[in-house]
Order: sequence, then structure tokens, then C-alpha cells
Amino acid sequence: MNTFEIINILYNDAPKAYAIIKGNGVEGMLLVYSYDKGSVLVVEAQGLPDTDCNQGVHGLHIHEGATCTGTKENPFSDAGSHFSMNDCPHPYHSGDLPPLFSMNGQAWMSLYIQKFVPEQIIGRTIIIHERADDFTTQPSGNAGKMIACGEIIELYQ
Repeated sequence: MNTFEIINILYNDAPKAYAIIKGNGVEGMLLVYSYDKGSVLVVEAQGLPDTDCNQGVHGLHIHEGATCTGTKENPFSDAGSHFSMNDCPHPYHSGDLPPLFSMNGQAWMSLYIQKFVPEQIIGRTIIIHERADDFTTQPSGNAGKMIACGEIIELYQ
């Protein structure tokens, strides 16, 4: 996939699904487009916590659960664990995504991924974690607390 193809998708095709991402001071959106044998994801967020030099690196995952509910101690616990259509360990789950990089609390990212098609993640959740995923620690990369969540909803056309 080249840049022209991504731009064509974003400007000419309607997304198949979306999520409004919310957390304590964090707001954002996920758009999911169908392309070839996978999905194009567009993620944007504001209000992300910065670590060093006004930057942050945050784990980003599709989770199994359908809702962004939970407890006072863990507000998004019902999002469950990482979405996985295989028996592979982290970071090879279907829902394991590249990190979300922020500057001054803002982030924007687009990516093409062949781990799933939009229909396979509708009804699940997207989670932003407080820290970077180390891509090693089991079962979920030691990315820290879930700081924002969005329920992935189908867009009817």
C-alpha cells in the first residue's frame, strides 16, 4: 500500500466502523476502513499524559470486550484482554497494534494491518494504555493502566 492509496481510501471511502475514545481527560476517535485483506485504522487523541520532553508513548490494543465499563479502581476492566483469533502470545495477538506516539498530549496515526478486517473488530473495544508496550511481557506488554477506551461500532451505509 502506498501513500496515494491511503489518501484515496480516507477521502473516497466511508469508514466501516468507528469508536469514540474517552478516558480521564483523554478524548479521541478511531475510524476503521476496509482495504484489500485487512483494515486501515485512523486514530486520533488529545489529553494524553506526557512523560519526558512533553512526549508520550502509549500501548494501543483492540480488546475482546464489548464495553468500556468497569470498577472505580479499573474503569475499563470489562474491555477484557487483547483480542486474539489465534493461540499466539503477545505481541502476536490479532489486537496488538503499534504504539501511539503523542506530543504535548496529542496524537494522530494511520496504519494498514492485515490481522483483521473491520467486521471482526466491530463490537469490541480499543484501549489506550498509560505507557508503551514492551512487546515482550505476557500477557499484555506491561503497558500499564488502561487510560482511555472506545467501543467499536459499525457504521451502516
